[in-house]
Amino acid sequence: MKKLRCHCGKIEAEIKIDKLDKILRWNCSICKRKGAIMSMVKNENFKIIKGEDFLKLYQFHTKVAKHYFCKICGIYTHHNPRSNPKMTGFNVGCVD
Repeated sequence: MKKLRCHCGKIEAEIKIDKLDKILRWNCSICKRKGAIMSMVKNENFKIIKGEDFLKLYQFHTKVAKHYFCKICGIYTHHNPRSNPKMTGFNVGCVD
């Protein structure tokens, strides 16, 4: 189990994962601009445990992908990709 936090600490999540096996950088229009390094888990292995009301959703184009960030500090925490909405991509830089 790993813990994820935004910069200001308002948002926390638990990720059911032993180790970060696959780390990636996507090249879609938003991911390449935010420059985050990500890993993926199934949705059921990612759970917001604190600060869900501080999450802000950003969607564009087809509005299928869901990109989340903290509305206080602006840090991208996670997303559900258009190509596979049953997965959660999370910002490796936010993992403690």
